[in-house]
Amino acid sequence: MKSVKFLIPVILLLSIASPLSGQEKSQSPKSNDVNTALIKNEESEMDWYVLMDTTKKEIGKVFTKTSRTADQLNITTTVKMNGMPDWVDETTAGLPKLNPVKHSSFNMQRDMVLNFGKQVTGYYLDKATNQKTEINETPNEDYFDSNIYPQLIRWLPLKENYKTVFTIFDYNPKSKTGVLTAHIQDTQKGIYKNTPVWIVKVLDDISENKITTTFYIETKTRQLLKQEVDMGPRKMVMEKVN
Repeated sequence: MKSVKFLIPVILLLSIASPLSGQEKSQSPKSNDVNTALIKNEESEMDWYVLMDTTKKEIGKVFTKTSRTADQLNITTTVKMNGMPDWVDETTAGLPKLNPVKHSSFNMQRDMVLNFGKQVTGYYLDKATNQKTEINETPNEDYFDSNIYPQLIRWLPLKENYKTVFTIFDYNPKSKTGVLTAHIQDTQKGIYKNTPVWIVKVLDDISENKITTTFYIETKTRQLLKQEVDMGPRKMVMEKVN
């Protein structure tokens, strides 16, 4: 489902997880440490680069709009890649627990709609084969939508050495489908462009724990200033536009 996980649709980034000790708290809508007072109506723009050796090439821009009411949160992410149609992901979750309500994702490769409840229903349209799959899944665990969990990181009680695990639902007929896990592996204080930030490293089952994503989150405003995706020989970077 991706939709890189703050940002960028977790699928675009092929986001990120590794086992944590049993003493670290698990985050789900049933029980989590999200501070909903940190959730603001906001819009952001990020430049998206790919790094190859010493070359840094811009490949697109990512626009994220967050809006909330008393009982609902909506996040829309629009990815504009050079020479390609827009990739649009939209996630709706209930407040205050951020229980998943709906996730839609439309791009040149596929369309997908997920409706969350006791069952996950919707459809997945593979545009390469024109094959449409009706979705009807019955998860047996509590979970967040995988498209929202990277955003949740900004609203957690971050501190030095903070670690936690999320349960998330992700749908991908070409890979894993169902309730998976994502992990904050490490949290450290740092400085980015003269601004104090939390540097948060994350992995998840979606990428089979092979891709590390690092978030640079401003300590006061909790805005995402930078996001790095380490895919081994290939790296991607998203940087907030001032």
